[in-house]
Amino acid sequence: MSLRLATLALGLLMALPLQAQNTQTATGSGAVLRVLDKINGEVMDLDLPNGTGGVAWRMQVELGECRYPVGNPAGDAFAFLTLRHEGSQEPLFRGWMIASAPALNALDHPRYDVWVIRCTTS
Repeated sequence: MSLRLATLALGLLMALPLQAQNTQTATGSGAVLRVLDKINGEVMDLDLPNGTGGVAWRMQVELGECRYPVGNPAGDAFAFLTLRHEGSQEPLFRGWMIASAPALNALDHPRYDVWVIRCTTS
């Protein structure tokens, strides 16, 4: 693991309250993600089932899975995402995004921003 990834992982753990680190999670059936095109100001919501993908403009979005606190499906969601430019195999982003703290592990892209809004349960 690179020093940058290790530092990021430690930072994520330290940023979460102790209670949140010990919270039991459930897996949702999918997630609602929001994509912003920063050039033209357009916003698009994607409702994706786990293990599937979608396209927002020229951004391919793949959802591995979405998790949420047990007994609170409207609670803080976190999703494992892979983001690519359309037609590219090299990911721009691959990892967990947290709905309540999107800047902790964010896509670093000049045109697009992606956020996790919530998990879906049906």
